[in-house]
Amino acid sequence: MSRLILFNKPFGVLTQFTPADGHASLKDYIPLAGVYAAGRLDADSEGLVVLTDNGALQARISDPRHKLEKVYWAQVEGSPSTAAIETLAAGVDLGDFRTRPCQARCIEEPPHLWPRQPPIRYRAAIPTRWLELRLREGKNRQVRRMTAKIGHPTLRLIRWAVGDWTLADLAPGCWREESVALGKSK
Repeated sequence: MSRLILFNKPFGVLTQFTPADGHASLKDYIPLAGVYAAGRLDADSEGLVVLTDNGALQARISDPRHKLEKVYWAQVEGSPSTAAIETLAAGVDLGDFRTRPCQARCIEEPPHLWPRQPPIRYRAAIPTRWLELRLREGKNRQVRRMTAKIGHPTLRLIRWAVGDWTLADLAPGCWREESVALGKSK
């Protein structure tokens, strides 16, 4: 049976086992040999990273051809209009590519959200809003680029889910092993 690890990556941690540029890496949190991340998450993003020791499963999880949905929570500057949300959902031209249509909506601050270290800079004169984006692709800094394109830069970004796997009951910096069969959680 393949190993499948769910890890809640804290802010500032690299999604690799080799430290670089003074950042912590997966090696600082996951004392297992032979597992590799199925996809990446930027150092300044937080949330779910799925790791496995099975190369075929790793490819299936991370390859957009398999259309595995990823759920992101983005705290953005300002309060996006309905038209801005519709623009996100329809797909955004980012210059080098156009994003695929996705599901986008405003949400309340997610319940039981942990404080980020370091905290987001608070500015009384500029409100913030939380968005939920459900994507079936994941290009470099895509969510941040999408929200910036509609005029609402991302201040904090959390990946909540990859397919059926979520961060439920998984604190930042913690990991758990899941049972897996045919790329689905049991």
